[in-house]
Amino acid sequence: MRVRKLILGAAVAAATVLSACSSPSEQPVGLAAGQENVPATTTTESPATPPTTSSPAPTSTSTSSPSSSTKTTPKPPTSKTTTPKPKPEPSKEAPCSTAAKACIKLSTNQSWLMEDGKVVYGPVPITHGRKGYLTPPGTFRVTFKNKNHKSSIFDGAPMPNSVFFNGGIAFHQGSLREKSHGCIHLSPAASQKYFSSLSVGEVVEVVR
Repeated sequence: MRVRKLILGAAVAAATVLSACSSPSEQPVGLAAGQENVPATTTTESPATPPTTSSPAPTSTSTSSPSSSTKTTPKPPTSKTTTPKPKPEPSKEAPCSTAAKACIKLSTNQSWLMEDGKVVYGPVPITHGRKGYLTPPGTFRVTFKNKNHKSSIFDGAPMPNSVFFNGGIAFHQGSLREKSHGCIHLSPAASQKYFSSLSVGEVVEVVR
């Protein structure tokens, strides 16, 4: 009997030692009075969240169309009204208008130099175009002057103090007895006066 008691005591001691070395998963731990049996929570640390890089919000460009379309009415073209120049009045001193700087009357074989309708020189005797070379009447302007001109048509005939006013027709020094080929013949003194007095662009009037 004593041997049995010793064996039983040794078994109890071994059981006590085995109970003390067991892990919590194999041996539940006793709870104190009033405590809930809450399963142990395992806290797992999540890796650090990388810093958020905040990019600026994109700015939206909104093209706003006009609420109402503006209609522009085209303006009608403005017409320039040109005031007509007043017609020159007849001169009281010669058979031409007040615009003439030189006046020629074919029927009386006369010519005048004028300024604003007033005679400043003349009348002087002239001869003009013969049959087939008649001097035409009309209003013309001085186009060219040549002190020692020579005819390019009639064998280089001299035409001193030439003042051209109608194509190849000119005032110039010439015979006062013979008719011309269309030009206005003047005496030497009169031709010099006409040459020095008339300028390019000035009006020459020829009347019948």
